[in-house]
Amino acid sequence: MKTKKHIWGLVAVLALLAAACGDGDPAETTAGSGGDTTTTVGGGDDDLVIGVSWNNYNEERWARWDEPAIRDAIEAAGGTYISTDAGSSAEQQLTDVEQLITDGADALIILAQDGTAILPAVASALEQGIPVVAYDRLIEDPGALYVTFDNVGVGRLQAEVVFEMVPAGNYVIIKGDSGDANADFLRAGFEEVIGEAVSSGDITIVGESYTDNWDPALAQTQMEQFLTQANNEVDAVLSENDGMASGVVSALEAQGLAGEVPVSGQDGDLAALNRVAIGTQSVSVWKDARELGTAAGEAAVALAQGTALADIAGVIQFDSPGGNSMTSILLEPIAITQGNLNLVVDAGWIELDALCQNVEAGTVDICE
Repeated sequence: MKTKKHIWGLVAVLALLAAACGDGDPAETTAGSGGDTTTTVGGGDDDLVIGVSWNNYNEERWARWDEPAIRDAIEAAGGTYISTDAGSSAEQQLTDVEQLITDGADALIILAQDGTAILPAVASALEQGIPVVAYDRLIEDPGALYVTFDNVGVGRLQAEVVFEMVPAGNYVIIKGDSGDANADFLRAGFEEVIGEAVSSGDITIVGESYTDNWDPALAQTQMEQFLTQANNEVDAVLSENDGMASGVVSALEAQGLAGEVPVSGQDGDLAALNRVAIGTQSVSVWKDARELGTAAGEAAVALAQGTALADIAGVIQFDSPGGNSMTSILLEPIAITQGNLNLVVDAGWIELDALCQNVEAGTVDICE
């Protein structure tokens, strides 16, 4: 663990004293906006601070699932959680990481807006002896711990469901942000499933594009354009996440094709699971973000306490696209279709009423 500046130690002690003397609970945490730092006082070890840099805290899953799990893991170890929100700005995230270090972070968890742009900040942190966890998105620095789900596997699961429904025909592929390595990992998973059918001519890709910031509105616009170009002759859509799938479904609805054209997604967004139940989305690959957040929080604490990368529980070596051997924790995702919606209900991920809203009676077993 790096040595704290005396002033930070004083601030942390005063914060703990204030919490101990007050009548309320420790402060609730939400990520700051535009680089502001927010702090949650943990269980009593004021010498352990974990800083989290969010790329864009407005994504549904970060606030609902990931952050609480990370915070709980840190606080369970008696540490303090601090965070920033870059608001989808790669430049702001560089400043945010510097701020987290200034504010006393012993380890960093970084959800990168751009895996390449963030490299100087990661290198600087590591040079200062501050461990870095690359959260859910790859950062090509072998000194960082990469904690994510098997994203090639996520793409494979998405494509397997859609390909079983449509083994031949016209496909559209809506990829995520080009600055996020996950977009290419997912595409590689698609290729494992549909590649041979594309080569044989059974599948024709009539549209394929990256989508800046994984933006649902942009995904809708792109889907509308692909439908126009193909005269609506689209048989399946591989959308890399649920947010973009919402835009895809909206474009299909406008043409009377929603529910007829299989659409994939991932993240287990509540609206997406409802679309799966309704039938306008065929699959949402569920990555239980609570498991991911817990793994990252526990790993960051262990690293801050001096545990070597190779000694973190559950790590494997992952050969990255950039030729680096990354020490990684890769969790297993689950494909959610109409046939196993009970899994997300039983796990407390979604309430039955929300899942079954507007579902036609008798079409889905769990909604009867």
